[in-house]
Amino acid sequence: MKLQLALDMVDIKGAKAILKEVNDVIDIAEVGTPFVIKEGLRAVTEIKNAYPSLKVLADLKIMDAGEHEARLGFHAGADIVTVLGVADDITIRRVVKAARECRGQVMVDMISVADIEKRAVQIDNFGVDYICVHTAFDVQDSANDPLEEMKLLKHALQNAKPAIAGGIKKDTLKQIIPYKPEIVVVGGSITSRPDVRQAALEIKEIMKKGEIL
Repeated sequence: MKLQLALDMVDIKGAKAILKEVNDVIDIAEVGTPFVIKEGLRAVTEIKNAYPSLKVLADLKIMDAGEHEARLGFHAGADIVTVLGVADDITIRRVVKAARECRGQVMVDMISVADIEKRAVQIDNFGVDYICVHTAFDVQDSANDPLEEMKLLKHALQNAKPAIAGGIKKDTLKQIIPYKPEIVVVGGSITSRPDVRQAALEIKEIMKKGEIL
């Protein structure tokens, strides 16, 4: 089980300051969509150059021009790029094509997918590496139960590995652990804390305990 830290509401300087404290605790550094929009793909390059041994995910949320946009992310230094589950099949397949040629990985973000299980079964045959159920920030107070979505995802997958994102806190993480997602994405529960290292360590400890259950 890997811990992915979502760096969203930051700039390059702020992201590096956080990673200085937690790079040895987390497994994947996510250059989040707001971060990419603010700083451009140079944010991916700077984070990868600063921490070359850390996997970097560029949360591009690709919706079109799959191969071209994925290559931009990989050439910037990303190890993983994201494409939306609501994108056309050909777009997702082209992201996968770019990933294979660039020796990278693909995470499909299922944000706003109406039928998680049906779409996951379809995408699972495209050669993607991860499929992630994601409760959107704007609807976290009223969205579907992410645990139920994780259950549906686990049931659907034969090839890709499951991931989960969206407002995950220590209490909700304890409920998620039994479903054993490959990647747990945590953002504000770490980055908004006064002591980001301690926050990351607490999350990681819960994950480690869950792995031995």
